[in-house]
Amino acid sequence: MKKLINSPATVVRDALAGLALAHADLLRVAYDPDYILRANAPVRGKVALVSGGGSGHEPLHGGFVGQGMLDAACVGHVFTSPTPDQMLAAAKAAHGGAGVLFIVKNYQGDVLNFELAQELAEAEGIAVASVTIGDDVAVRDSTYTTGRRGVGATVLLEKIVGAAAESGASLEQCRQLAERVSAQARSMGVALSSCTVPDAGRPTVVLGDDEIEVGIGIHGEPGRRRAKIAPAREIAALLLAPVLEDLPFRADDRVLAFVNGMGATPLIELYIVYNEVAALLAQHNISVARSLVGNYITSLDMAGTSVTLLRLDDELARLWDAPVRTAALRWGV
Repeated sequence: MKKLINSPATVVRDALAGLALAHADLLRVAYDPDYILRANAPVRGKVALVSGGGSGHEPLHGGFVGQGMLDAACVGHVFTSPTPDQMLAAAKAAHGGAGVLFIVKNYQGDVLNFELAQELAEAEGIAVASVTIGDDVAVRDSTYTTGRRGVGATVLLEKIVGAAAESGASLEQCRQLAERVSAQARSMGVALSSCTVPDAGRPTVVLGDDEIEVGIGIHGEPGRRRAKIAPAREIAALLLAPVLEDLPFRADDRVLAFVNGMGATPLIELYIVYNEVAALLAQHNISVARSLVGNYITSLDMAGTSVTLLRLDDELARLWDAPVRTAALRWGV
């Protein structure tokens, strides 16, 4: 294992310290319990958006704390859910009087701990709503989940609902919007190589030099099947076909097309995949109204990509375009 770390035991704390120093204008970091907070939180009269999960998926979630997205993010150890006390502390610190929306990826630890944190926050008089994201079409159940895994749609949801909260939407309006985004998004990913968790010191899965894992999870969970490496055109088709079929997407739909890197895939390859995705969508008479390409929800050092499609309407497009100022997404400000 070759990694730029000091020790597996200090990976998360060391990274949090670096994040806080690099982006002191946007966020601040609290310790014991650990969470990341918007620099000017709490914002009075605004619904606070709180999310979180295990580390190793950067820039998710801490890189999306700031104006127009999250108010706070809870940080677990690598691929390990944060604890309810972290979530409660983050909710209390972010709460500006208009309630808190928990944004939860569908992984068992995250779901259970956010449910408990919601009960604790409500017992302290904080209004809390929650949405669970399960956009991965690859498998119904996996090592970490009952039901579908929450993956790329998380980024899109945090941006869109973050814009609505910034504009003064109520807690119930934010919850309904989050449910709407979640219902209109589908994703699927592929791995060319495994990730290596620092504590383990070895690859999570073993792929042959000519093998890929179709439908991989963001923790290295198995997908639908192993296959032989193929040109980007064929891999894009492998990912896109089940995504299109699942919602289903239809001719004349407008979509936000999100091609995400899993951590070790260079942008030159992601743009090749995006080019193929756009061509396939054009064949289906589906219009790409917005796009996002880059490493936004990763799996440590895994090589691979995922494709997420979100069916857009005018309101969702407007909220996507709204100003955002975070460490990982920034436009319009």
